[in-house]
Amino acid sequence: MPPLICLPGTAGTMDVYYKQILSLSMKGYRVISVDIPRVWNHHEWIQAFEKFLDAIDVHHIHLYGTSLGGFLAQLFAQHRPRRVRSLVLSNTFLETSSFSAAMPWAPIVGWTPAFLLKRYVLTGIRDGPHEPFIADSVDFVVAQVETLSREDLASRLSLTVDAASVGPLLLSDSLITIMDTNDFCAIPQQLKDQVIERYPGARLASLKTGGDFPFLSRPDEVNLHLQLHLRRVGVEARPDLVIGMPKDGAGGSSSEQKNGRRDTDDAPEDDKRGSGSTSNENELPLAPEGTDTQNLESAPLLLNGFNSNEQTVAANKVLSNFTCEFIILNLLHLYPGTLYNDWKCRNLDSLCR
Repeated sequence: MPPLICLPGTAGTMDVYYKQILSLSMKGYRVISVDIPRVWNHHEWIQAFEKFLDAIDVHHIHLYGTSLGGFLAQLFAQHRPRRVRSLVLSNTFLETSSFSAAMPWAPIVGWTPAFLLKRYVLTGIRDGPHEPFIADSVDFVVAQVETLSREDLASRLSLTVDAASVGPLLLSDSLITIMDTNDFCAIPQQLKDQVIERYPGARLASLKTGGDFPFLSRPDEVNLHLQLHLRRVGVEARPDLVIGMPKDGAGGSSSEQKNGRRDTDDAPEDDKRGSGSTSNENELPLAPEGTDTQNLESAPLLLNGFNSNEQTVAANKVLSNFTCEFIILNLLHLYPGTLYNDWKCRNLDSLCR
């Protein structure tokens, strides 16, 4: 089953799609989220992403990209059409000329300090009062930006301003879904309209709200549209492959079922143990391990490392010890009788006095 690979935007990392991974993977879909590699032009991106697919042994994929990730997904579908089965594009664009015009210092982006790069990236995120779910998504992405190194930020901004545009795709428009938010977004509405005009036969999925990161602020709606897209392009869910999911649909874990069987069997075992203990009360206990007879049987094995004289001396010691113990055991039952007779004689003597 070809996986759905999620590509983040300039300010995102692979962690931003955790809600999609949790939801869709539990339904039986294969979802992979990746980071944008540290490359400096779009040709390097295409080669690096193809090497990644070869490394994980994946030949055909479905791509879901937002912002810069959507642009890179279109470029990969253009240059590697045999590997891309479908596209889901969200708040993305077709060309980079408008971004390069707004960033005149693009030629020196590789030497720009990290704090300036972070400030430039964060200025693209709308600052102001948000709905709680949108504010939470912004806070999450801002925290992700803080984890990016200077090289990572410079690489992503270089991909944003590198002169490139998406050409005609061999992929049918019916295999493309465009999912945009209608409230506000860092991508200008004009650029989003160009994407809709380029793919007139694509399926449109409009979100009334969601901001720049609808996959975090509106995860239920985004997951629903992704699931509908995968079904439409012929991807069937495989819930039987989900780890820990019973194939027969029965609830409960295997450990609970084992515990249930153990509970039903415990009572008979206790009864058997109780009846066995009463029947064995009058029986003599078995001889413990390590008795003298066992020592005698193992004596030849222990003596193999000695010479003939030492073997004779050791054997004599073992036999003498065994003989002494045998005599003591035979005379031991006479000792209580002797003590009893001695005690009885002393009592008679005291009475006579």
